[in-house]
Amino acid sequence: MKFCSQCGNPVAQQIPAGDNRLRFVCPQCQTIHYQNPRIIAGCLPVWGEQVLLCRRAIEPRRGFWTLPAGFMENGETLEQAAARETLEEACARVQGLSLYTLFDLPHINQVYMLFRAELVDLDFAPGEESLEVQLFHERDIPWSELAFPTIGRTLECYFADRPQQLFPVRNEPLAALRAHYKKT
Repeated sequence: MKFCSQCGNPVAQQIPAGDNRLRFVCPQCQTIHYQNPRIIAGCLPVWGEQVLLCRRAIEPRRGFWTLPAGFMENGETLEQAAARETLEEACARVQGLSLYTLFDLPHINQVYMLFRAELVDLDFAPGEESLEVQLFHERDIPWSELAFPTIGRTLECYFADRPQQLFPVRNEPLAALRAHYKKT
């Protein structure tokens, strides 16, 4: 950040009184500009024994497969954001959303929150951010072509939990996620 969104003057980094972190502060109008992590909300859409994946039409990781997910917008709940992203990216409607995986990614200031959900019907198609949308059985998942470790880990957890039909909310530390994917 270089300029204050309130008055347009240059900002400086400093620790404001009563705080303990560097913040962008406007010396002119004294506005403190807080920057907080972005929330990524998405779905693991399920139809019977299959899951719905989208091939990304945008960067980062264009051409790789992912679950429908994206940035939460102001004025919506997590569930609304996850359902909206699924509709935008896969033109698919979901129901029965249940929080499933939560990943903190402090190195890029993001928090991933993915919900398990049931597809309402088989009426889906690529949205503007997807090249292709497809249902996959576990054996057919393109594991080496998944866009992000958070997506791969969510799918691994789902297929491990599915036989018992017990789906606890999983919150795994980033270090464990990184270590797991360095091995594969």
